[in-house]
Amino acid sequence: MNRDSNDRRPRRPSKAYFNEPFLRSSDARALRMLAEYLEPESRLAHYRVEDTIVFMGSARLASREQAQTNLERVQAEGGDAARAQMLLQMSRYYEAARELAHRLTEWSKSLSDTERRFVICTGGGPGIMEAANRGASEARGINVGLTISLPAEEAGNPHITRELAFEFHYFFMRKFWFAYLAKAVIFFPGGFGTLDELFELLTLLQTRKIRKHMPIVLFGNEYWNDIMNFDALVRYGTINADDLLFYRTDSVDDAFNYMVGELSKFAETERGATL
Repeated sequence: MNRDSNDRRPRRPSKAYFNEPFLRSSDARALRMLAEYLEPESRLAHYRVEDTIVFMGSARLASREQAQTNLERVQAEGGDAARAQMLLQMSRYYEAARELAHRLTEWSKSLSDTERRFVICTGGGPGIMEAANRGASEARGINVGLTISLPAEEAGNPHITRELAFEFHYFFMRKFWFAYLAKAVIFFPGGFGTLDELFELLTLLQTRKIRKHMPIVLFGNEYWNDIMNFDALVRYGTINADDLLFYRTDSVDDAFNYMVGELSKFAETERGATL
C-alpha cells in the first residue's frame, strides 16, 4: 500500500473531554470547577462519608517531640531561641488536637449507625491538620484531607486515609466541602487561613445560610482572647451577643464532652439540613 495514500486518510478529531489544552484553558474553567464538586461527591459517597468533624488550625505548629528537638538544635547551633521556645509552648495544641481527634474517632466508631460516622476532616497539611489526621489514624479510623495547591505548602500529610485525600485548586470549592459535610468544627490557634474559615462559617451561621446545627469550638482561651476581642464587637454594636456562636475551652475533656453532647442531641434530627 502506498504510504502517501495512508497519510491522506482523514484523521478522527479528538473528543473535547480528551483535549487537555482546552481543559486547562480559561474557556473550560467552569468544567474544572464542576469537577471539584462532582469528583469529591462521588468518592465521598462511595466511602459512605456523610458527616464530618472538621479540625482547623495552623500548619506551622509542631508536635512536642519535634518542637523539643528543634529547641535543642537552636540552643546548640544558634538561632532564634525565643521563636523555638514559643514553638515548644504552642506544641501543646498539636498534642491536644491529636488526642481529641483520637477520642472522637473512637466514639464515632462505637455508634451503631456505621454509615453516619463522624469522620475527622482537615485541610490535609502539616501542623494542627496533621495532628488531627494522626489522632484519627491512630484510633484506626478513616479520615479526610482536603488539601489546596499552594506554591509553598507541602503535599498532604501521611496520616490521611489514602482514598480520602483530595487536592483542590479553587479555595471556594474546598470551603464548600468543609462546610457541607461538617456537623461540628473545632478551631485551634491559627493564622489568616484559620481566621478566614472561622469568620466565613460564623457569617454563614449568623445569616442562616447554614441551617443545620453546627457546634463550633475555639480551643485555646489564651490565644483567642489575645488575638481577637469578640466582646468588643458586641460592645460597639456591630454584632449581637447571640451572634457569638461558639464555645471556648482549654480542655480536651471539656471539648470532647461538649461536642459529643451537641452531636448526640442534634445530628440525628437534622439529616436533611444542609447549606
